[in-house]
Amino acid sequence: MEQRIRPESDKSDSKETFLSRLGPGLITGASDDDPSGIGTYSQAGAQLGFGIGWTMLVSYPLMVAIQELSGRIGRTTGHGIAGNVCRNYPPPVIWSLVTLLFVANTINVAADLGAMGDALKLLIGGPAPLYVVVFGIVSVLAQVFLNYERYVAILKWLTLVLFAYVIALFVVKVPWDEALAGLFVPKIELSGAFLTTLVAILGTTISPYLFIWQSSQEAEEQDIDPQKKPLKKEPENETKEVWRIRIDTLVGMAMSNIIAIAIILTTAATLHSKGVTNIQSSSQAAEALKPIAGAFAELIFALGIIGTGLLAIPVLAGSTAYAIGEGRKWPVGLSRKPKEAIAFYSVLALSVATGIALNFTPIDPIQALYWSAVINGILAAPVMIIMMLLVRKQSVMGDLIVKGPVCWLGWLATAVMSLCILGMGFSFVA
Repeated sequence: MEQRIRPESDKSDSKETFLSRLGPGLITGASDDDPSGIGTYSQAGAQLGFGIGWTMLVSYPLMVAIQELSGRIGRTTGHGIAGNVCRNYPPPVIWSLVTLLFVANTINVAADLGAMGDALKLLIGGPAPLYVVVFGIVSVLAQVFLNYERYVAILKWLTLVLFAYVIALFVVKVPWDEALAGLFVPKIELSGAFLTTLVAILGTTISPYLFIWQSSQEAEEQDIDPQKKPLKKEPENETKEVWRIRIDTLVGMAMSNIIAIAIILTTAATLHSKGVTNIQSSSQAAEALKPIAGAFAELIFALGIIGTGLLAIPVLAGSTAYAIGEGRKWPVGLSRKPKEAIAFYSVLALSVATGIALNFTPIDPIQALYWSAVINGILAAPVMIIMMLLVRKQSVMGDLIVKGPVCWLGWLATAVMSLCILGMGFSFVA
């Protein structure tokens, strides 16, 4: 597999300079609105209405900080998060991290594949399990044999159908006073249902696989470019590279959150307002798009699920392979040919195969999306703690340890995630 090496952009060309800043962060943002995200935001809007919208504005600076820190770890050290953990902590730490990631990512892969199969069944009928197998095989073969950048470029066009939710906001009857109040005035309920949905929202916006992916992609892009060295070996480039990562992350996460807000508000206006508070099928979820798409609502919903799923599964399975491969110090990277990284691609294929197998259990596809987000949220906290310790460790970051607002926001995101998980746990046992 070949991967284009991006040359240094001409500083005199502002357009090229801006575009060159958009890479791993943009792909991470697009992958954040995977089927699990669509399912979670739809369920949140249907269940809690406009009152849950504020979570997306609050989570935006937190997710930007965490993703920027992930990118800076990879670019500064030349290794992803797992690669740095295995070099700086005892084996139990790295294998605990890898186990958490494998569990969370595989469940997420299973949920995404199940939703994709269910979405295609919605369109053409037939056996959803067969579609799950086909989608799983196609995603693995695409990662192994296709140029990943070209693969992503194609799938990004499919994900554009999600902007139908943005358009729908101007078509459906939205009580904007109530919607804006939900966005800007936090409304918190100390109930198990609310706190579980809150953990699900945080889990699908601040997910472990996104940390691993962005850090590993930054490390890989540096590794394949002969003009680049890890930042701690060329600290004079820190300002330029950190700014590039920040712009990339700000744009990617903004795109993700705009879509998420649109989904929540649209489902709140079309489903919650009619008393539909528990989405149980793809056709029911597609109802939110009927005011704009009419008879084509199911088609647009299905294309969104399938397109985002095909984009997200490589990120999910790839982050698992990166974590295990870096932990074992194997050759890793989607830029490598299969024969150069057999173990890496084997782990990737195993993650998808396990996800396929889980779909042959009695799992409801739409509910699986929601609960996979909850699981991601629960498992994110320990990964975030490890990551925050890494960026403050001089043996890892050299003289470029992270200080200031982005570090404070990173710790705040970690604290918020941990408190929400604890609150959810107490609400169920109280």
